[in-house]
Amino acid sequence: MKIPFLKKKLPQQKEKLFEAEVTTSKDIIAPASVRVASEYLDVNGRFAKSFFVFSYPRYLTAAWLAPAINLDVPIDIAMFVHPVDTGQTLRRLRRKVTEVQSEIMEKEDKGLVRDPELETAFQDLETLRDRLQTAQERMFRFGLYLTIYGETQAELRQIETELRSIFESRLLYIKPALYQQKEGFNSCLPYGKDLLQVHTSMNTEPLSSTFPFVSFDLSSNQGILYGINRHNNSLILFDRFSLENANEVIFAKSGSGKSYFEKVQIMRYLMTGVDVIVLDPENEYKALSQAVGGSFFDISLGSENHINPFDLAQPREDEKPEDVLRSNIINLVGLMRLMLGGLTPEEDAIMDRALSETYAAKDITTQTDPALWKDRIPVMENLEEVLKTMEGADSLVRRLQKFTKGTYANFFNKPTNIDMANPFVAFGIRDMEEGLRPMAMYIVMRYIWNKVRSELKKRVLVVDEAWWIMQSEDGASFLYGIAKRARKYYLGVTTITQDVGDFLRSAYGKPIITNSSIQMLMKQSPATIEEVKRAFNLTEEEKRLLLETEVGEGIFFAGQKHVAIRVVASPAEHEIVTTSPKEILERETGTRKV
Repeated sequence: MKIPFLKKKLPQQKEKLFEAEVTTSKDIIAPASVRVASEYLDVNGRFAKSFFVFSYPRYLTAAWLAPAINLDVPIDIAMFVHPVDTGQTLRRLRRKVTEVQSEIMEKEDKGLVRDPELETAFQDLETLRDRLQTAQERMFRFGLYLTIYGETQAELRQIETELRSIFESRLLYIKPALYQQKEGFNSCLPYGKDLLQVHTSMNTEPLSSTFPFVSFDLSSNQGILYGINRHNNSLILFDRFSLENANEVIFAKSGSGKSYFEKVQIMRYLMTGVDVIVLDPENEYKALSQAVGGSFFDISLGSENHINPFDLAQPREDEKPEDVLRSNIINLVGLMRLMLGGLTPEEDAIMDRALSETYAAKDITTQTDPALWKDRIPVMENLEEVLKTMEGADSLVRRLQKFTKGTYANFFNKPTNIDMANPFVAFGIRDMEEGLRPMAMYIVMRYIWNKVRSELKKRVLVVDEAWWIMQSEDGASFLYGIAKRARKYYLGVTTITQDVGDFLRSAYGKPIITNSSIQMLMKQSPATIEEVKRAFNLTEEEKRLLLETEVGEGIFFAGQKHVAIRVVASPAEHEIVTTSPKEILERETGTRKV
Protein backbone atom coordinates (compact mmCIF):
# COMPACT_ATOMS: atom_id res chain seq x y z
CA MET A 1 0.00 0.00 0.00
CA LYS A 2 2.96 2.36 0.46
CA ILE A 3 4.34 2.20 -3.07
CA PRO A 4 1.27 3.63 -4.85
CA PHE A 5 1.09 6.39 -2.26
CA LEU A 6 4.69 7.42 -2.94
CA LYS A 7 4.16 7.37 -6.67
CA LYS A 8 1.07 9.49 -6.28
CA LYS A 9 2.52 12.17 -3.95
CA LEU A 10 6.04 12.53 -5.33
CA PRO A 11 5.16 14.61 -8.42
CA GLN A 12 3.05 16.96 -6.28
CA GLN A 13 5.95 17.48 -3.86
CA LYS A 14 8.28 18.30 -6.72
CA GLU A 15 5.72 20.70 -8.13
CA LYS A 16 5.36 22.51 -4.79
CA LEU A 17 9.13 22.74 -4.43
CA PHE A 18 9.37 24.27 -7.88
CA GLU A 19 6.64 26.81 -7.11
CA ALA A 20 8.35 27.95 -3.88
CA GLU A 21 11.42 29.08 -5.80
CA VAL A 22 9.55 31.59 -7.97
CA THR A 23 10.59 35.22 -7.17
CA THR A 24 7.67 37.65 -6.98
CA SER A 25 7.52 41.45 -7.01
CA LYS A 26 7.11 41.38 -3.22
CA ASP A 27 10.50 39.71 -2.87
CA ILE A 28 12.10 42.45 -4.96
CA ILE A 29 10.45 45.36 -3.13
CA ALA A 30 10.70 44.06 0.42
CA PRO A 31 13.82 44.84 2.49
CA ALA A 32 16.13 42.01 3.45
CA SER A 33 15.25 42.42 7.12
CA VAL A 34 13.04 44.46 9.45
CA ARG A 35 13.73 44.64 13.16
CA VAL A 36 10.98 46.10 15.33
CA ALA A 37 12.18 47.81 18.51
CA SER A 38 10.13 49.68 21.10
CA GLU A 39 11.07 53.15 19.74
CA TYR A 40 12.15 52.58 16.15
CA LEU A 41 12.29 50.22 13.20
CA ASP A 42 15.54 48.95 11.71
CA VAL A 43 14.72 48.51 8.01
CA ASN A 44 17.71 46.74 6.49
CA GLY A 45 20.17 48.98 8.34
CA ARG A 46 18.19 52.22 7.98
CA PHE A 47 16.21 53.53 10.91
CA ALA A 48 12.60 54.78 10.98
CA LYS A 49 10.67 56.29 13.88
CA SER A 50 6.95 57.08 14.01
CA PHE A 51 5.18 59.77 16.06
CA PHE A 52 1.64 60.99 16.65
CA VAL A 53 0.41 64.45 17.57
CA PHE A 54 -1.49 64.24 20.85
CA SER A 55 -2.02 67.87 21.91
CA TYR A 56 -3.16 70.94 19.98
CA PRO A 57 -3.47 74.62 21.00
CA ARG A 58 -6.79 76.38 21.30
CA TYR A 59 -6.28 78.16 17.96
CA LEU A 60 -4.61 76.82 14.82
CA THR A 61 -3.35 79.21 12.14
CA ALA A 62 -3.33 78.48 8.43
CA ALA A 63 -0.31 76.57 7.07
CA TRP A 64 0.92 75.58 10.56
CA LEU A 65 2.05 72.25 9.12
CA ALA A 66 4.07 73.85 6.30
CA PRO A 67 7.40 74.10 8.23
CA ALA A 68 7.35 70.36 8.93
CA ILE A 69 6.46 69.53 5.33
CA ASN A 70 9.20 71.82 3.99
CA LEU A 71 11.79 70.32 6.34
CA ASP A 72 14.65 69.18 4.12
CA VAL A 73 14.70 65.60 5.45
CA PRO A 74 12.84 62.41 4.40
CA ILE A 75 9.53 62.37 6.24
CA ASP A 76 6.17 60.63 5.77
CA ILE A 77 3.04 62.40 7.05
CA ALA A 78 -0.35 60.71 7.26
CA MET A 79 -3.67 62.37 8.11
CA PHE A 80 -6.83 60.49 8.97
CA VAL A 81 -10.16 62.31 9.13
CA HIS A 82 -13.12 60.33 10.52
CA PRO A 83 -16.53 62.06 10.36
CA VAL A 84 -18.63 62.03 13.53
CA ASP A 85 -22.43 62.05 13.64
CA THR A 86 -23.62 65.60 14.37
CA GLY A 87 -26.62 64.51 16.42
CA GLN A 88 -24.49 62.38 18.73
CA THR A 89 -22.02 65.25 19.10
CA LEU A 90 -24.78 67.71 20.02
CA ARG A 91 -26.06 65.39 22.74
CA ARG A 92 -22.58 65.11 24.24
CA LEU A 93 -22.07 68.86 24.03
CA ARG A 94 -25.41 69.44 25.80
CA ARG A 95 -24.30 67.28 28.71
CA LYS A 96 -20.91 68.99 28.80
CA VAL A 97 -22.46 72.46 28.75
CA THR A 98 -24.71 71.46 31.64
CA GLU A 99 -21.73 70.23 33.66
CA VAL A 100 -19.68 73.37 33.04
CA GLN A 101 -22.60 75.69 33.70
CA SER A 102 -23.46 73.96 36.97
CA GLU A 103 -19.85 74.19 38.09
CA ILE A 104 -19.79 77.92 37.33
CA MET A 105 -23.03 78.44 39.27
CA GLU A 106 -21.73 76.41 42.21
CA LYS A 107 -18.63 78.61 42.43
CA GLU A 108 -20.79 81.74 42.29
CA ASP A 109 -23.03 80.44 45.09
CA LYS A 110 -19.98 79.81 47.27
CA GLY A 111 -18.69 83.31 46.55
CA LEU A 112 -15.49 82.02 45.00
CA VAL A 113 -13.43 84.07 42.55
CA ARG A 114 -14.59 83.44 38.98
CA ASP A 115 -12.64 80.88 36.96
CA PRO A 116 -11.72 82.35 33.49
CA GLU A 117 -10.86 78.88 32.19
CA LEU A 118 -14.37 77.58 32.91
CA GLU A 119 -16.02 80.68 31.40
CA THR A 120 -13.93 80.40 28.25
CA ALA A 121 -14.80 76.70 27.93
CA PHE A 122 -18.50 77.54 28.35
CA GLN A 123 -18.35 80.20 25.61
CA ASP A 124 -16.48 77.87 23.24
CA LEU A 125 -18.97 75.07 23.80
CA GLU A 126 -21.95 77.33 23.19
CA THR A 127 -20.40 78.77 20.03
CA LEU A 128 -19.67 75.29 18.72
CA ARG A 129 -23.22 74.10 19.51
CA ASP A 130 -24.68 77.04 17.59
CA ARG A 131 -22.50 76.39 14.53
CA LEU A 132 -23.21 72.66 14.56
CA GLN A 133 -26.93 73.23 14.96
CA THR A 134 -26.99 75.57 11.92
CA ALA A 135 -24.81 73.17 9.85
CA GLN A 136 -21.99 75.71 9.59
CA GLU A 137 -19.61 73.18 11.15
CA ARG A 138 -19.17 69.43 11.41
CA MET A 139 -17.22 67.34 13.88
CA PHE A 140 -14.41 64.94 13.02
CA ARG A 141 -11.88 62.71 14.71
CA PHE A 142 -8.46 63.69 13.40
CA GLY A 143 -5.25 61.65 13.57
CA LEU A 144 -1.87 63.02 12.48
CA TYR A 145 1.10 60.64 12.29
CA LEU A 146 4.68 61.19 11.16
CA THR A 147 7.54 58.84 10.30
CA ILE A 148 11.12 60.10 10.03
CA TYR A 149 14.16 58.30 8.63
CA GLY A 150 17.87 58.34 9.40
CA GLU A 151 21.04 56.44 8.58
CA THR A 152 21.97 56.31 12.28
CA GLN A 153 20.13 56.63 15.57
CA ALA A 154 22.03 59.86 16.24
CA GLU A 155 20.67 61.32 13.00
CA LEU A 156 17.22 60.13 14.00
CA ARG A 157 17.49 61.96 17.34
CA GLN A 158 18.68 65.14 15.62
CA ILE A 159 15.70 65.13 13.24
CA GLU A 160 13.36 64.41 16.15
CA THR A 161 14.74 67.40 18.08
CA GLU A 162 14.23 69.66 15.07
CA LEU A 163 10.73 68.34 14.53
CA ARG A 164 9.80 68.85 18.19
CA SER A 165 11.06 72.44 18.13
CA ILE A 166 8.93 73.18 15.05
CA PHE A 167 5.77 71.78 16.61
CA GLU A 168 6.31 73.02 20.17
CA SER A 169 6.90 76.57 18.93
CA ARG A 170 3.26 76.35 17.81
CA LEU A 171 2.10 74.68 21.05
CA LEU A 172 1.67 71.28 19.41
CA TYR A 173 3.19 68.20 21.03
CA ILE A 174 4.23 64.86 19.60
CA LYS A 175 4.99 61.48 21.13
CA PRO A 176 6.75 58.42 19.71
CA ALA A 177 4.49 55.43 19.16
CA LEU A 178 6.09 53.27 21.89
CA TYR A 179 5.71 49.54 21.25
CA GLN A 180 3.57 50.49 18.24
CA GLN A 181 6.29 51.41 15.75
CA LYS A 182 5.08 48.79 13.29
CA GLU A 183 1.52 50.18 13.42
CA GLY A 184 2.83 53.74 13.16
CA PHE A 185 5.05 52.88 10.19
CA ASN A 186 2.21 51.13 8.35
CA SER A 187 -0.19 53.99 9.13
CA CYS A 188 2.14 56.40 7.30
CA LEU A 189 2.33 54.16 4.23
CA PRO A 190 -0.19 54.77 1.42
CA TYR A 191 -2.48 51.95 2.56
CA GLY A 192 -5.08 54.30 4.03
CA LYS A 193 -5.19 52.25 7.25
CA ASP A 194 -5.37 54.06 10.60
CA LEU A 195 -3.71 51.46 12.81
CA LEU A 196 -2.65 53.79 15.66
CA GLN A 197 -6.14 55.18 16.34
CA VAL A 198 -4.85 58.25 18.24
CA HIS A 199 -7.48 60.91 17.55
CA THR A 200 -8.37 64.45 18.54
CA SER A 201 -11.87 65.87 18.10
CA MET A 202 -11.93 68.82 15.70
CA ASN A 203 -14.59 70.85 14.00
CA THR A 204 -14.37 72.02 10.38
CA GLU A 205 -12.56 75.33 10.90
CA PRO A 206 -9.40 74.11 12.71
CA LEU A 207 -9.37 70.95 10.59
CA SER A 208 -9.16 73.04 7.40
CA SER A 209 -5.95 74.65 8.71
CA THR A 210 -4.20 71.27 8.52
CA PHE A 211 -4.38 71.28 4.73
CA PRO A 212 -0.68 70.94 3.92
CA PHE A 213 -0.41 72.34 0.41
CA VAL A 214 -0.62 76.08 0.89
CA SER A 215 0.38 78.69 -1.69
CA PHE A 216 1.20 82.03 -0.11
CA ASP A 217 -0.55 85.06 -1.52
CA LEU A 218 1.49 88.25 -1.80
CA SER A 219 -1.32 90.70 -2.39
CA SER A 220 -1.69 94.03 -0.65
CA ASN A 221 -3.49 97.32 -1.15
CA GLN A 222 -0.25 99.15 -1.95
CA GLY A 223 2.79 98.49 -4.08
CA ILE A 224 3.25 97.26 -7.64
CA LEU A 225 2.45 94.14 -9.64
CA TYR A 226 5.52 91.88 -9.65
CA GLY A 227 3.94 88.98 -11.52
CA ILE A 228 1.56 86.02 -11.33
CA ASN A 229 1.65 83.32 -8.65
CA ARG A 230 2.21 80.13 -10.65
CA HIS A 231 0.57 77.96 -7.98
CA ASN A 232 -2.83 79.63 -7.87
CA ASN A 233 -2.70 82.34 -10.59
CA SER A 234 -3.20 85.10 -8.02
CA LEU A 235 -1.58 88.51 -8.47
CA ILE A 236 1.66 89.22 -6.63
CA LEU A 237 1.08 92.80 -5.50
CA PHE A 238 3.70 94.00 -3.08
CA ASP A 239 5.33 97.11 -1.66
CA ARG A 240 9.02 96.54 -0.97
CA PHE A 241 9.08 99.59 1.34
CA SER A 242 6.65 97.85 3.72
CA LEU A 243 9.36 95.39 4.88
CA GLU A 244 12.15 95.94 7.42
CA ASN A 245 14.31 97.09 4.51
CA ALA A 246 13.54 97.69 0.82
CA ASN A 247 16.61 95.93 -0.57
CA GLU A 248 16.35 93.28 -3.29
CA VAL A 249 18.73 90.80 -4.92
CA ILE A 250 18.12 89.16 -8.31
CA PHE A 251 20.15 86.08 -9.27
CA ALA A 252 19.81 84.44 -12.70
CA LYS A 253 21.87 83.12 -15.56
CA SER A 254 22.19 85.19 -18.74
CA GLY A 255 19.04 85.28 -20.86
CA SER A 256 16.63 84.18 -18.13
CA GLY A 257 14.80 87.52 -17.95
CA LYS A 258 16.34 89.29 -14.95
CA SER A 259 16.80 92.68 -16.69
CA TYR A 260 13.32 92.38 -18.21
CA PHE A 261 11.88 91.80 -14.72
CA GLU A 262 13.73 94.79 -13.30
CA LYS A 263 12.72 97.17 -16.10
CA VAL A 264 9.06 96.28 -15.61
CA GLN A 265 9.50 97.02 -11.90
CA ILE A 266 11.14 100.37 -12.68
CA MET A 267 8.29 101.58 -14.88
CA ARG A 268 5.69 100.61 -12.31
CA TYR A 269 7.56 102.26 -9.44
CA LEU A 270 7.97 105.44 -11.48
CA MET A 271 4.18 105.53 -11.89
CA THR A 272 3.79 105.39 -8.10
CA GLY A 273 6.09 108.39 -7.57
CA VAL A 274 9.28 106.51 -6.58
CA ASP A 275 12.55 107.85 -8.05
CA VAL A 276 14.80 105.27 -9.70
CA ILE A 277 18.58 105.38 -10.20
CA VAL A 278 20.32 102.73 -12.32
CA LEU A 279 23.98 101.78 -12.58
CA ASP A 280 24.02 100.19 -16.04
CA PRO A 281 27.21 98.38 -17.19
CA GLU A 282 25.80 97.43 -20.62
CA ASN A 283 23.69 100.52 -21.53
CA GLU A 284 20.60 98.28 -21.45
CA TYR A 285 18.45 100.95 -19.84
CA LYS A 286 19.02 103.67 -22.44
CA ALA A 287 15.84 102.87 -24.40
CA LEU A 288 13.85 102.78 -21.16
CA SER A 289 15.27 106.17 -20.17
CA GLN A 290 14.18 107.67 -23.50
CA ALA A 291 10.72 106.10 -23.21
CA VAL A 292 9.99 107.52 -19.75
CA GLY A 293 11.71 110.88 -20.31
CA GLY A 294 14.57 110.13 -17.96
CA SER A 295 18.22 111.16 -17.91
CA PHE A 296 20.88 108.82 -19.32
CA PHE A 297 24.51 109.70 -18.66
CA ASP A 298 27.22 108.01 -20.70
CA ILE A 299 30.22 107.44 -18.44
CA SER A 300 33.41 106.92 -20.43
CA LEU A 301 36.82 108.50 -21.03
CA GLY A 302 35.56 110.42 -24.08
CA SER A 303 32.20 111.41 -22.62
CA GLU A 304 31.11 114.97 -21.85
CA ASN A 305 29.53 113.76 -18.61
CA HIS A 306 31.88 114.10 -15.65
CA ILE A 307 31.71 113.10 -11.98
CA ASN A 308 34.23 114.49 -9.51
CA PRO A 309 35.23 111.84 -6.93
CA PHE A 310 35.83 114.62 -4.37
CA ASP A 311 32.18 115.76 -4.29
CA LEU A 312 30.70 116.06 -0.79
CA ALA A 313 27.15 115.40 0.35
CA GLN A 314 25.34 118.26 2.01
CA PRO A 315 24.81 117.28 5.69
CA ARG A 316 21.21 116.83 6.74
CA GLU A 317 19.83 118.30 9.94
CA ASP A 318 20.53 115.12 11.90
CA GLU A 319 24.12 114.79 10.61
CA LYS A 320 27.33 116.44 11.73
CA PRO A 321 29.52 118.06 9.01
CA GLU A 322 32.65 116.43 10.46
CA ASP A 323 31.03 112.96 10.10
CA VAL A 324 30.20 113.61 6.43
CA LEU A 325 33.73 114.83 5.70
CA ARG A 326 35.36 111.94 7.58
CA SER A 327 33.18 109.34 5.85
CA ASN A 328 33.97 110.83 2.44
CA ILE A 329 37.72 110.67 3.07
CA ILE A 330 37.48 107.01 4.16
CA ASN A 331 35.61 106.17 0.94
CA LEU A 332 38.14 108.08 -1.14
CA VAL A 333 40.95 106.02 0.37
CA GLY A 334 39.07 102.92 -0.82
CA LEU A 335 38.81 104.44 -4.31
CA MET A 336 42.54 105.17 -4.33
CA ARG A 337 43.26 101.54 -3.53
CA LEU A 338 41.28 100.58 -6.64
CA MET A 339 42.89 103.23 -8.86
CA LEU A 340 46.49 102.75 -7.75
CA GLY A 341 46.48 98.94 -7.63
CA GLY A 342 46.54 98.68 -3.83
CA LEU A 343 48.26 100.63 -1.06
CA THR A 344 50.81 99.54 1.51
CA PRO A 345 50.02 100.41 5.16
CA GLU A 346 52.46 103.36 4.91
CA GLU A 347 50.90 104.60 1.67
CA ASP A 348 47.43 104.16 3.16
CA ALA A 349 48.33 106.49 6.05
CA ILE A 350 49.94 109.02 3.68
CA MET A 351 46.88 109.00 1.40
CA ASP A 352 44.50 109.52 4.31
CA ARG A 353 46.49 112.57 5.46
CA ALA A 354 46.87 113.89 1.91
CA LEU A 355 43.12 113.79 1.28
CA SER A 356 42.42 115.73 4.49
CA GLU A 357 45.01 118.35 3.49
CA THR A 358 43.57 118.54 -0.05
CA TYR A 359 40.17 119.53 1.36
CA ALA A 360 41.79 121.86 3.89
CA ALA A 361 43.72 123.62 1.10
CA LYS A 362 40.32 124.52 -0.38
CA ASP A 363 39.14 125.70 3.04
CA ILE A 364 36.87 122.69 3.54
CA THR A 365 37.21 121.70 7.17
CA THR A 366 34.96 120.74 10.07
CA GLN A 367 34.80 124.43 11.01
CA THR A 368 33.71 125.56 7.52
CA ASP A 369 30.05 126.25 6.81
CA PRO A 370 28.84 123.23 4.75
CA ALA A 371 26.80 125.60 2.57
CA LEU A 372 30.11 126.87 1.16
CA TRP A 373 31.53 123.43 0.32
CA LYS A 374 29.94 123.14 -3.12
CA ASP A 375 31.95 126.00 -4.67
CA ARG A 376 35.29 124.84 -3.22
CA ILE A 377 35.40 121.12 -4.15
CA PRO A 378 38.94 120.04 -5.19
CA VAL A 379 39.78 117.78 -8.14
CA MET A 380 42.31 115.00 -8.60
CA GLU A 381 45.18 117.26 -9.61
CA ASN A 382 44.85 119.11 -6.28
CA LEU A 383 45.54 115.81 -4.50
CA GLU A 384 48.62 115.33 -6.71
CA GLU A 385 49.92 118.75 -5.71
CA VAL A 386 49.55 117.93 -2.02
CA LEU A 387 51.24 114.54 -2.41
CA LYS A 388 54.25 116.19 -4.11
CA THR A 389 54.91 118.10 -0.90
CA MET A 390 54.78 114.99 1.31
CA GLU A 391 57.74 112.76 2.17
CA GLY A 392 57.54 109.14 0.96
CA ALA A 393 54.77 109.88 -1.58
CA ASP A 394 56.85 109.71 -4.78
CA SER A 395 55.39 106.36 -5.85
CA LEU A 396 51.87 107.60 -5.19
CA VAL A 397 52.47 110.71 -7.30
CA ARG A 398 53.79 108.68 -10.26
CA ARG A 399 50.83 106.31 -10.18
CA LEU A 400 48.30 109.12 -9.70
CA GLN A 401 49.58 111.11 -12.70
CA LYS A 402 47.95 108.56 -14.99
CA PHE A 403 44.60 109.92 -13.78
CA THR A 404 45.50 113.63 -13.73
CA LYS A 405 47.13 113.89 -17.18
CA GLY A 406 46.34 112.33 -20.54
CA THR A 407 43.17 110.51 -21.60
CA TYR A 408 42.25 109.31 -18.10
CA ALA A 409 42.09 112.88 -16.85
CA ASN A 410 38.95 113.60 -18.91
CA PHE A 411 36.97 111.41 -16.51
CA PHE A 412 38.92 111.45 -13.24
CA ASN A 413 40.10 115.06 -13.13
CA LYS A 414 37.02 117.13 -13.97
CA PRO A 415 34.38 118.87 -11.86
CA THR A 416 30.89 117.34 -11.86
CA ASN A 417 28.60 118.64 -14.62
CA ILE A 418 25.54 116.36 -14.33
CA ASP A 419 22.23 116.75 -12.52
CA MET A 420 20.08 114.06 -10.86
CA ALA A 421 16.83 116.05 -10.64
CA ASN A 422 15.01 113.69 -13.03
CA PRO A 423 12.87 110.92 -11.41
CA PHE A 424 14.70 108.34 -13.58
CA VAL A 425 18.48 108.54 -13.92
CA ALA A 426 20.70 105.91 -15.51
CA PHE A 427 24.50 105.82 -15.67
CA GLY A 428 25.78 103.78 -18.62
CA ILE A 429 29.39 102.60 -18.35
CA ARG A 430 29.48 100.16 -21.28
CA ASP A 431 31.97 102.30 -23.20
CA MET A 432 34.36 102.62 -20.27
CA GLU A 433 37.53 100.56 -20.71
CA GLU A 434 37.13 97.20 -19.01
CA GLY A 435 40.05 97.75 -16.64
CA LEU A 436 38.57 101.07 -15.48
CA ARG A 437 34.99 99.86 -15.17
CA PRO A 438 35.16 98.82 -11.47
CA MET A 439 36.61 102.27 -10.64
CA ALA A 440 33.90 104.00 -12.69
CA MET A 441 31.19 102.02 -10.91
CA TYR A 442 32.70 102.92 -7.53
CA ILE A 443 32.83 106.64 -8.41
CA VAL A 444 29.27 106.66 -9.75
CA MET A 445 27.99 104.81 -6.66
CA ARG A 446 29.75 107.29 -4.37
CA TYR A 447 28.17 110.18 -6.26
CA ILE A 448 24.73 108.56 -6.05
CA TRP A 449 25.19 107.82 -2.34
CA ASN A 450 26.10 111.45 -1.63
CA LYS A 451 22.94 112.62 -3.41
CA VAL A 452 20.81 110.09 -1.52
CA ARG A 453 22.22 111.23 1.81
CA SER A 454 21.61 114.89 1.01
CA GLU A 455 17.84 114.60 0.54
CA LEU A 456 15.41 112.17 2.16
CA LYS A 457 13.27 110.81 -0.66
CA LYS A 458 11.68 107.49 -1.68
CA ARG A 459 14.16 105.97 -4.13
CA VAL A 460 15.31 102.70 -5.68
CA LEU A 461 18.94 102.16 -6.66
CA VAL A 462 19.55 99.39 -9.22
CA VAL A 463 23.08 97.97 -9.49
CA ASP A 464 23.06 95.75 -12.57
CA GLU A 465 25.87 93.20 -13.11
CA ALA A 466 26.99 93.82 -9.54
CA TRP A 467 29.80 91.25 -9.89
CA TRP A 468 31.86 93.99 -11.56
CA ILE A 469 32.11 95.97 -8.35
CA MET A 470 32.27 92.81 -6.21
CA GLN A 471 35.61 91.93 -7.84
CA SER A 472 37.48 94.19 -5.45
CA GLU A 473 37.18 94.09 -1.67
CA ASP A 474 36.79 97.87 -1.39
CA GLY A 475 34.04 97.93 -4.01
CA ALA A 476 32.22 95.02 -2.38
CA SER A 477 32.57 96.65 1.04
CA PHE A 478 31.15 99.91 -0.27
CA LEU A 479 28.15 98.17 -1.88
CA TYR A 480 27.49 96.28 1.35
CA GLY A 481 27.71 99.54 3.31
CA ILE A 482 25.06 101.13 1.07
CA ALA A 483 22.77 98.09 1.35
CA LYS A 484 23.12 98.10 5.13
CA ARG A 485 22.44 101.83 5.58
CA ALA A 486 19.90 102.35 2.76
CA ARG A 487 16.82 101.98 5.00
CA LYS A 488 17.81 105.07 6.97
CA TYR A 489 17.62 107.18 3.80
CA TYR A 490 14.38 105.66 2.39
CA LEU A 491 16.37 103.84 -0.29
CA GLY A 492 15.90 100.35 -1.68
CA VAL A 493 18.99 98.80 -3.25
CA THR A 494 18.48 96.22 -6.02
CA THR A 495 21.53 94.06 -6.73
CA ILE A 496 21.47 92.07 -9.98
CA THR A 497 24.06 89.52 -11.04
CA GLN A 498 24.47 86.45 -13.23
CA ASP A 499 27.78 85.36 -11.69
CA VAL A 500 26.23 83.91 -8.57
CA GLY A 501 29.31 81.87 -7.63
CA ASP A 502 31.65 84.89 -7.59
CA PHE A 503 29.07 86.94 -5.70
CA LEU A 504 28.55 84.33 -2.98
CA ARG A 505 32.26 83.65 -2.59
CA SER A 506 32.89 87.31 -1.75
CA ALA A 507 33.10 88.05 1.96
CA TYR A 508 30.35 90.66 1.45
CA GLY A 509 28.12 88.64 -0.90
CA LYS A 510 26.22 86.65 1.71
CA PRO A 511 25.74 89.68 4.05
CA ILE A 512 24.22 91.64 1.13
CA ILE A 513 21.73 88.79 0.64
CA THR A 514 20.83 88.66 4.34
CA ASN A 515 20.31 92.44 4.32
CA SER A 516 17.84 92.16 1.41
CA SER A 517 14.23 91.45 2.36
CA ILE A 518 13.32 90.58 -1.23
CA GLN A 519 15.09 87.96 -3.33
CA MET A 520 14.29 86.88 -6.86
CA LEU A 521 15.79 83.65 -8.17
CA MET A 522 15.35 82.86 -11.84
CA LYS A 523 16.83 80.10 -14.00
CA GLN A 524 20.17 78.89 -12.62
CA SER A 525 23.14 77.09 -14.08
CA PRO A 526 23.79 73.50 -12.91
CA ALA A 527 27.33 74.64 -12.04
CA THR A 528 26.11 77.09 -9.38
CA ILE A 529 22.77 75.61 -8.26
CA GLU A 530 24.26 73.91 -5.18
CA GLU A 531 25.69 77.23 -3.93
CA VAL A 532 22.34 78.90 -4.52
CA LYS A 533 20.54 76.07 -2.72
CA ARG A 534 22.75 76.46 0.37
CA ALA A 535 22.59 80.27 0.36
CA PHE A 536 18.78 80.41 0.15
CA ASN A 537 18.00 77.15 2.00
CA LEU A 538 16.06 75.73 -0.95
CA THR A 539 14.33 72.37 -1.01
CA GLU A 540 15.09 69.77 -3.67
CA GLU A 541 11.84 70.66 -5.45
CA GLU A 542 12.77 74.37 -5.53
CA LYS A 543 16.23 73.45 -6.79
CA ARG A 544 14.70 71.40 -9.61
CA LEU A 545 12.31 74.25 -10.45
CA LEU A 546 15.20 76.72 -10.87
CA LEU A 547 16.99 74.36 -13.23
CA GLU A 548 13.96 73.70 -15.45
CA THR A 549 12.03 76.97 -15.27
CA GLU A 550 11.20 79.00 -18.38
CA VAL A 551 12.39 82.52 -19.21
CA GLY A 552 10.67 85.09 -16.98
CA GLU A 553 9.84 82.58 -14.23
CA GLY A 554 11.42 81.85 -10.87
CA ILE A 555 10.96 81.97 -7.11
CA PHE A 556 10.08 85.26 -5.43
CA PHE A 557 11.01 85.68 -1.75
CA ALA A 558 9.47 88.47 0.31
CA GLY A 559 10.31 88.28 4.00
CA GLN A 560 9.23 84.86 5.28
CA LYS A 561 7.02 84.13 2.27
CA HIS A 562 8.06 82.79 -1.11
CA VAL A 563 6.07 81.87 -4.19
CA ALA A 564 6.72 80.61 -7.70
CA ILE A 565 6.36 83.64 -9.97
CA ARG A 566 5.81 84.35 -13.65
CA VAL A 567 6.70 87.87 -14.77
CA VAL A 568 4.03 89.52 -16.92
CA ALA A 569 4.07 92.80 -18.83
CA SER A 570 1.50 94.65 -20.89
CA PRO A 571 2.14 94.93 -24.67
CA ALA A 572 3.20 98.58 -24.23
CA GLU A 573 5.61 97.67 -21.40
CA HIS A 574 6.99 94.75 -23.42
CA GLU A 575 7.76 97.03 -26.39
CA ILE A 576 9.85 99.26 -24.13
CA VAL A 577 11.71 96.73 -21.99
CA THR A 578 12.43 93.81 -24.34
CA THR A 579 16.10 93.16 -25.14
CA SER A 580 15.45 90.29 -27.54
CA PRO A 581 17.67 90.96 -30.61
CA LYS A 582 15.08 89.34 -32.87
CA GLU A 583 12.24 91.58 -31.66
CA ILE A 584 14.40 94.71 -31.75
CA LEU A 585 15.50 93.96 -35.31
CA GLU A 586 11.93 93.29 -36.42
CA ARG A 587 10.80 96.55 -34.85
CA GLU A 588 13.59 98.56 -36.50
CA THR A 589 13.10 97.02 -39.95
CA GLY A 590 9.31 96.81 -39.75
CA THR A 591 9.27 93.11 -40.64
CA ARG A 592 7.25 91.88 -37.68
CA LYS A 593 4.51 89.48 -38.69
CA VAL A 594 0.99 90.13 -37.52
